[in-house]
Amino acid sequence: MISEPELVGEDGPGSSPDVVSGFDQEQGPVAGGRRRGHGALWGVAGALTASAVWAAAVFGYGIGGDGKPDARGYRVESDSCAGMELKELATALGAPPAEPATELDGIEHPALHRIRCTVDFTTAVLRAPDGDEGSGWSTGYQASLTAELHKETDPRPEFEAGTTLTEIDGTGVDRVERVPDLGDLAYLLVMEDESMSVRVVDGGAVVALTLASWMSPPDMDQGRAGPPDGLDRPEMLAYRADLISDTRAVMKALKTG
Repeated sequence: MISEPELVGEDGPGSSPDVVSGFDQEQGPVAGGRRRGHGALWGVAGALTASAVWAAAVFGYGIGGDGKPDARGYRVESDSCAGMELKELATALGAPPAEPATELDGIEHPALHRIRCTVDFTTAVLRAPDGDEGSGWSTGYQASLTAELHKETDPRPEFEAGTTLTEIDGTGVDRVERVPDLGDLAYLLVMEDESMSVRVVDGGAVVALTLASWMSPPDMDQGRAGPPDGLDRPEMLAYRADLISDTRAVMKALKTG
């Protein structure tokens, strides 16, 4: 069972300050107590405070007076994948050999626009424990983006419910971490297969950027059960800050594109 999401913390040397910037710690209780003889005033003040909180919740989280989510300037169209530059991941993993590929299951509907696109990064040969490249095994990374713009209904309740899942598409969720200062609400999901996904809701927009790795034997027909001893799956958590930074850049591109 997935526990309460934790705030993304330190990521080690060289990590982007983006991961922890802008987080406001919870304020403690206000000092002082309630004065006697002012029950009516406190009742009015409480009603006004409740109204202010409700207004902040409605407009702060992107729900307009007509009940529809605020687009916040996002544009999600069939050509929006061009804004998926992923500069931080490209620096860490090697520049992609081709432009982002747009998936064929996009949606353009009055209530919902959705795109999906992928980027494959440069393939590398895995070295054996002695430094030899003769193992023949190779590894690579793929980033995939799903961007949705909800125009009729607020996506936030469904988004929040998704953070409680223990399995997604047959893969177990290892842990969920809160990402501060990104959209209205953002989480980093770490999966049991070591893939990572940053998921954000911002008004009517929902953005998910996922990074996964793969390993391939020299000959797929050999039927090997796994790589030889000493060849481990690439360490994914090292790219956590890069994934968060690129998610932020993609969201900005979806607004300016």
